[in-house]
Amino acid sequence: MEHSPVAARLVHASKRYGDHVAVDALDLTLHAGETLALLGPNGAGKTTAIRLLLGLARPTGGSAEIFGRDPRERRTRERVGAMLQVSNVPATLTVAEHLALFASYYPRPFPLRDVIELACLQSLTKRRFEALSGGERQRLFFALAICGNPDVLFLDEPSAGLDVETRETLWTGVRELVARGKSVLLTTHYLHEADALAHRIVLLSAGAVLAEGTPAELKALATDGNGAPATLERAYLSLMKAVA
Repeated sequence: MEHSPVAARLVHASKRYGDHVAVDALDLTLHAGETLALLGPNGAGKTTAIRLLLGLARPTGGSAEIFGRDPRERRTRERVGAMLQVSNVPATLTVAEHLALFASYYPRPFPLRDVIELACLQSLTKRRFEALSGGERQRLFFALAICGNPDVLFLDEPSAGLDVETRETLWTGVRELVARGKSVLLTTHYLHEADALAHRIVLLSAGAVLAEGTPAELKALATDGNGAPATLERAYLSLMKAVA
C-alpha cells in the first residue's frame, strides 16, 4: 500500500482547544484502495483527526490534505463521504427520499440501486426515518455517506450499538467499496472490527502515534512465548499499559 497514491494525509498536524492538545504533530497517511483503522482510548484524538481531514476543524499547526488539496474546497468535498457519530435527518422523509436528496448534492453519485444493495436497504426504501430501528438508521447513515460515490470514506464509530447481523452487513459494504478502489478511514473501539477490515492500524495516545502496522504486525507484539494466541486486544492493552 505504501506505493499507492496518497488519498488523504495529515502532515505534522496539531489541534489545540485552549490549553488542551487534541492532536499533537500528527503524521497520518491513507493510501488509495486502503482501509486504515485509527484505534485509541476516548480522547486520544481519533475524531479530531477525522474532523481535520474533513475540513470541519482547521489545524493549529501543520496541514490536512485530500488528494493534495484543501479539504474545505468544494471539489474536494465532492470526493468525500462521512458517517460521523452524531447524525440526524428529517424524520418524515422515506429512505428512498433521503438517498435521492443526498445523491443530488454530488456530480457523479452512485446509482441508487447500488447504494441500496450495499447497505441492504431493499426492504426499507418506502419507510420513513422515524419508523426505522437503531440498526436500520445506521444502515441508512452508511448509505448516505456512500451515495455520492466518494473516493475517500470516513467512518467514525460506524458500528457502535449495532447487532451482529447489522455489523456484518456494514463490513460487507466496506469491503465492496475498497474492492472498487475506494479508501476508508475507520475509527472503532471494536478491535475485532479493525482486525477484520483494516490493511493498517494506527494506535493513537494523547493525540500522537503510539504504534502502527498491519494487524499481524501489531498482534506479533503480544506474543509472550507461553503459547497464548496473539490477539489485537492483547497487543492494544499491552501498548496502552506501557504509556499509562
